[in-house]
Amino acid sequence: MALPTLLNTRSPLAAPAAQRAYLEALPLARTFEAALEEAGHPALQRVRARVLQLNVGKRCNQACHHCHVDAGPDRTEVMPDDVMDTALAVLEASSIPTLDITGGAPELHPRFRDLVARARELGRHVMDRCNLTITTLPNYADLPEFLASHGVEVVASLPSFAAAQTDRQRGDGVFAASLEALRRFNALGYGRAGSGLVLNLVTNPVGAFLPANQAALERDWKRELERRYQIQFNHLFTITNMPISRYLEWLEHSGNAASYVEKLVQAFNPGAVAGLMCRDTISVGWDGRLFDCDFNQMLELPVDPRGPRTVADLLTTPTLLSHPIVTGPHCFGCTAGAGSSCGGALT
Repeated sequence: MALPTLLNTRSPLAAPAAQRAYLEALPLARTFEAALEEAGHPALQRVRARVLQLNVGKRCNQACHHCHVDAGPDRTEVMPDDVMDTALAVLEASSIPTLDITGGAPELHPRFRDLVARARELGRHVMDRCNLTITTLPNYADLPEFLASHGVEVVASLPSFAAAQTDRQRGDGVFAASLEALRRFNALGYGRAGSGLVLNLVTNPVGAFLPANQAALERDWKRELERRYQIQFNHLFTITNMPISRYLEWLEHSGNAASYVEKLVQAFNPGAVAGLMCRDTISVGWDGRLFDCDFNQMLELPVDPRGPRTVADLLTTPTLLSHPIVTGPHCFGCTAGAGSSCGGALT
């Protein structure tokens, strides 16, 4: 059964402002801004716009323990038509090569297929951040075929190649449903050499620790998924759990919040800064507001006010390159160890 979201259980941490205050109050050894300065890095700025990432809503058929979006079946936020049309207009007017569609379960948006088709008509690379189990619902059973027909890159979340760990994080039966979906994607050519259909998997730790080495884990996952289930995929992305939303609540309840965030602080890696996703991504919220990354979006930390504030503003002021990126304690999550981004490890 899906977990209720923080919002609907009236958790004190449901409010982004409460999460920000909680993180700011932690007795950390240094601020993120001080860590950058000590490492000889200037304040973060966007260096290019390579990815337009749309969060099309917080509705999801799952409600996972670690979810930084606090998504679930009981969320009602869905990107309006005018915002989606404006985002497509921005894509058409720009040279941004990639559209990254996320949620919630982005496929639940009524116009998901229209969004994909129109972006592909514009010649853009499209990525779908898929939870896999969405494809087992009756109205979405043909989703793998649709994605394959448009050459969409599937970035699929799977906590573990072991059933117990996956179900513990995502709910009973999720692992079996995920395997069913992966087999269908494989049957269409996804993850197969020479097919041109890319299937990448995303995993994040189930506890209060950093991911293991991404390259080593990818070797293990490819061996075990092939040996146990005859499943193939292209790459494994490891992502550090961000101390926000439901994962922050878990850290607080388990007594790990201060020690985990301090672990991120102590593991700060200056070499990860160059590859941070905020430096080449424009994040658009379901309501059209602009953010420097998906995590800032969930904390409601909008972009610097001296530049464009909404996706509509990008039609008249199409750059964010000259304005500083908004940072906070949570940013240590992207620079700890090998670094972390929507595309996995950074170093």
